[in-house]
Amino acid sequence: MTLSAKEMVDIAHRAADDKKATDIRVLDISNISIICDYFLICTGRSSTQVQAVAEHIEEKLQEAGVKPMRIEGFREGSWILLDYGDVVIHVFQEMERDIYNLERLWGDAQVVEMTDIL
Repeated sequence: MTLSAKEMVDIAHRAADDKKATDIRVLDISNISIICDYFLICTGRSSTQVQAVAEHIEEKLQEAGVKPMRIEGFREGSWILLDYGDVVIHVFQEMERDIYNLERLWGDAQVVEMTDIL
């Protein structure tokens, strides 16, 4: 069974919440970019928490039959990127999230409320 992008975002959002990630945001960039359909962006308080959030998201998506195309930044734990093709997940420490400010960079994207996703 292949998951839809919306299903992947839902699983990833729940997994991030399980590990107490904060400020979890989903951006629908499908109408403004060919990179992917959704960004999920969240924050952890430390490199350890950022790594734990990323690992849990990867684990939950793998249980659903989806493996990442690539993972970047895991060792440093300040910004971990999990690329699932149609869904790209960014797990930041607070300072890095403020610096890169993807929500501003992708300001034309629609912010998705999780109640709207499924």
